[in-house]
Amino acid sequence: MTTQFACAGIELELYRYPTQQASNLQAWDAADEHLIKHLIDSQQPVVPTAILNDSFGALTCALTTVNNQWPITLETDAKTSLLGCQYNLQHNHLTPESLQIINSREAIPCNTQLVLMKLPKNLHYFGQQLARLSTILPAGTAVLISAKAKSINAALLSLIDKNLGPSSASLAWKNTRVISCISDGNARTIAAPVNWKVNELGLTISNLANVFAANKLDIGARIMLDNMPKGDFTHVVDLGCGNGILGLHAKQCYPQAQIHFVDDSDMAIASAKHNWQHNKLGSPDNAPHGHFYWDDCLTNLPDDISPDLVLCNPPFHQGEAITDHIAWQMFVDAYKRLKTGGILHVVGNRHLAYHVKIKRIFNNCTTIASNGKFVILQAKK
Repeated sequence: MTTQFACAGIELELYRYPTQQASNLQAWDAADEHLIKHLIDSQQPVVPTAILNDSFGALTCALTTVNNQWPITLETDAKTSLLGCQYNLQHNHLTPESLQIINSREAIPCNTQLVLMKLPKNLHYFGQQLARLSTILPAGTAVLISAKAKSINAALLSLIDKNLGPSSASLAWKNTRVISCISDGNARTIAAPVNWKVNELGLTISNLANVFAANKLDIGARIMLDNMPKGDFTHVVDLGCGNGILGLHAKQCYPQAQIHFVDDSDMAIASAKHNWQHNKLGSPDNAPHGHFYWDDCLTNLPDDISPDLVLCNPPFHQGEAITDHIAWQMFVDAYKRLKTGGILHVVGNRHLAYHVKIKRIFNNCTTIASNGKFVILQAKK
């Protein structure tokens, strides 16, 4: 994994998070470099700046290197991005004097004079981010958005114009461009969460903008819901919970169980918590049987929780990068946390060959169900 970052006179050592991941991916890309180069070349003055979608802190570290008093508000939906940024600041001995960290649902300070963004993979989420910015940015505020050149087209520029203000793209550099947008000062209406029903389970699901499967039940989750494990489980973890559909159905299947929802996305956790409350899946004695964690896999799950069932529908990408290291970490964390005799129950695309990884960790793996695209695997500790 390449860790030496050098751009526009700025030198850093940057790591993806977690730092021990078995991956050749680096913690930044050319779009980060292009945006930093643009700021340095234009001699951008130090002003209150909001940074959105900074994958592992390359932008935050670069601005802090230029001036450790640069007022920065870092907004992120991903806990791994937040932890990665914090690690890279510390690793590079950077001590920003004016850094504020907020999640993707909190308000950006109204004194913001510059916004730096990396284009997220989810364009619905991107549109909502722009609309949120339109509610606080005065007319004339500069918003700079960096992305791969192939991702920038007329439709994307139109989306920016519609939700924030007029925009134009720079010339290409290392196959990336920087989009310059000027806020028009007109506040847009922020789209409400998407709501839809799973009639066969009697559930209503609500999704915030950056949650996977925004308006329907994805086919991987569907086969999982049809093949829940049998047993009298007492502590169930929905690992990578998204909107919480697996954990919600787990409560229907195991009424006395404590259900623990875990996801890297703050919006996913907020959606899962809303869905738990809206569908009234608490216990008969009103004890708090639903628990919610914005976390990097099971890294910070309370020490006293030893689940007897972990349900998992792993992602196979992190931002734009296709990678299996997240699934690896999920399986390893599940093995460490499960009580003896506990079960890991996983759904995944057949071509991902999760059975090889799981068997290497658990020394056993059984195929429970499959169709043309997905397979459900189970391992016992």
